[in-house]
Amino acid sequence: MLNKTQIRYCLDTIARMFPDAHCELNHRNPFDLVIAVALSAQCTDALVNKVTKDLFNKYHTPEDYLSVPLEELQEDIRSIGLFRNKAKNIQKLSQMLVDEMGGEVPRTQDELVKLPGVGRKTANVVASVAFDVPAIAVDTHVERVSKRLGICRWKDSVTEVEATLMRKIPQEEWSITHHRLIFFGRYHCKAQSPKCAECPLLDLCREGKKRMKKKVL
Repeated sequence: MLNKTQIRYCLDTIARMFPDAHCELNHRNPFDLVIAVALSAQCTDALVNKVTKDLFNKYHTPEDYLSVPLEELQEDIRSIGLFRNKAKNIQKLSQMLVDEMGGEVPRTQDELVKLPGVGRKTANVVASVAFDVPAIAVDTHVERVSKRLGICRWKDSVTEVEATLMRKIPQEEWSITHHRLIFFGRYHCKAQSPKCAECPLLDLCREGKKRMKKKVL
């Protein structure tokens, strides 16, 4: 496990590598963002953006999503994985927003997770990106990078990874660190072909050193 000084070095290095890290899901408002993040489960942001380009032109409000048959909405997002279940959740969360929340997306994680299809990761992304609430959303990239570097333990659950990162990273850096870790994992420390040989963090990375040793052998 990395110590405090080593973690600080990792975060500063990643910040220099990806100074412009940001949410790559296209959206116009908090409601669009909820839809986009919900669609992104087990799917790339690039594909979500391709689908929402037309989706967001067709639907603007929760009422819009409720005005069409479920089958039509499913067809609109068919190219996205789990489209049937995601379409159901979109209509259910739209109904809850209309019935219980005045049609407005709530600002807190506790309220956001009440929405159908909205888990803690989605809630954290929306709270952070849409409302500037400090949060660390642990997606597959954040989890992988945190464990490879040794900031978190391999056996940690997603919830434990989030708690560890919140404890080890200053609160005012939670949101930007979330985006930087995603960029680092998406474009550098990839799941299948991480760029270990050219990584400035190789000396600190337990996983990277193992991979490089195997290549030499």
